[in-house]
Amino acid sequence: MAPYSEMTDEQRAICEMVRQFADEQIIPNAEHYDHEDSFPEPIVEQMKELGLFGVTIPEQYGGMGLDLTTYAMIVEELSRGWISISGIVNTHFIGSYLLMKFGTEEQRERYLPRMATGEIRAAFSLSEPEAGSDVQGIKTTAKRTADGDYEINGAKMWVTNGLLSTLVFTLVKTDTTADPPHRGMTCFICEKEPGVSENTGPYRGFNVPPKIRKLGYKGVESTELVFDGYRTPADSILGGEQAGLGRGFSQMMDALELGRVNVAARGVGIAQRALELALKYSQERRAFGKPIAQHQAIQFKLADMATQVEAARLLTHRAGRLKDAGERSDIEAGMAKLFASEAGRFCVEECFRIHGGYGYSKEYEIERLYRDAPLLLIGEGTSEIQRMVIGRKLLERHRI
Repeated sequence: MAPYSEMTDEQRAICEMVRQFADEQIIPNAEHYDHEDSFPEPIVEQMKELGLFGVTIPEQYGGMGLDLTTYAMIVEELSRGWISISGIVNTHFIGSYLLMKFGTEEQRERYLPRMATGEIRAAFSLSEPEAGSDVQGIKTTAKRTADGDYEINGAKMWVTNGLLSTLVFTLVKTDTTADPPHRGMTCFICEKEPGVSENTGPYRGFNVPPKIRKLGYKGVESTELVFDGYRTPADSILGGEQAGLGRGFSQMMDALELGRVNVAARGVGIAQRALELALKYSQERRAFGKPIAQHQAIQFKLADMATQVEAARLLTHRAGRLKDAGERSDIEAGMAKLFASEAGRFCVEECFRIHGGYGYSKEYEIERLYRDAPLLLIGEGTSEIQRMVIGRKLLERHRI
């Protein structure tokens, strides 16, 4: 009888490759890039060679054509190394999903082959300085000009890869009088020069202020975007003007389900790493005449951590598989994101406690994890928003 496995042979081979990459290239160098808050260019170049920017892009456009569940497994391995690395592919992945599901064939042919190789990277922009969880409260607008283009004005906030991306999938209001407001929202594929703060020429009016300084999640830039008279053609509307105008909100909410599975996978990855560090340190550190791992208080912490890691992983894989099967996964993605992000925070904090005073020292990896983990409680919807979504959707599914 074959041994039970949660993974296919292909998934196992890919995960082993990415785990080795994390062990050899990411973990030994994360401390340097985190301390400098600098972009890990050599690591990203190797990710391009491994094909990690085209994991879910169909083979006809130069990608691997893998499913969301396999992608989530890859994200877990990358996040086990450093969540900033997974952040570099996350928004890119959401952009490629939007193109594959809603884009015109012309848009797919134009962008996907270059996205698959990592030649160009994508970002994803919903939040604004005055609108985070309340997506319908956005104020950035796009108005049709006399020559048929659209002019975008406004500001976006918390854009991962905001500076170094070439494409930004941007949600704006094309009808400010729409009721409810989400019916007047459209997603534009905004192009710009990567790495340029003040764009000129055809991208004039698209500016990227200096990156936001953060507690953790360093190395990958989080930025504001300022649109000041930025002109973009009508065919840059996701799905084309006829099919895409006014459909941006539903497109972005669909993509957020994937984003939540992605954040869940990152939670699993950081929780797994915290467990590994706790297991190692607790067997090396001695107190009261024996390794602290032999004290029941520490064993209870390790037991709770390991249980949370396994539960979070199973929830994440279930949400991915449902989405891959074409089933509704709004509740499941929300549950996975809620539980796994909280599990990540819990496991990191328990590992920090097991390290005692050394956990507070920059000499130990857990210090970086302790600063990185809180991001997961906020990204792609706070834990409070997840509970709200789960509760509302449960009542919809079980209406009496």
